[in-house]
Amino acid sequence: MVEQISVFLENKSGTLKEVTETLAIANINIRTLSMADTADFGILRLIVDNLDKTIQILKENGFTVSRTQVVAVEVPDQAGGLAKILAPLKSAGINIEYLYAFVKKSGQNAVIIFRFDDPTKAIATLQGNGLTVLDGEKLYNL
Repeated sequence: MVEQISVFLENKSGTLKEVTETLAIANINIRTLSMADTADFGILRLIVDNLDKTIQILKENGFTVSRTQVVAVEVPDQAGGLAKILAPLKSAGINIEYLYAFVKKSGQNAVIIFRFDDPTKAIATLQGNGLTVLDGEKLYNL
């Protein structure tokens, strides 16, 4: 499994800039991110190269931060790649709470970040179907 940071942000102009600028000053590299919002606040989900330092820096700068366990799955960057992952998960009755993805270089492998209702079962299902689940160390250093 991989640790992800969730940052709760006021839904106002410039808040995302404050977070990214704070991390840039601390020399923290964002590997991937996702942003979701509601009327009142946003949730910024980050995978970074230095988890503990990121949490410390953001808390010191007044941000509300939490850790979440997610699963990173490597899949060929081609049509049907996501469907290949979803089929065995559906058969196993595993629920996906959310996901986001990134591609390091087009035409190579994509990485999809999942939040599952049962991550242990999801990992076993994915690996049992020949899919590559990345550990945190490999993902943080991509």
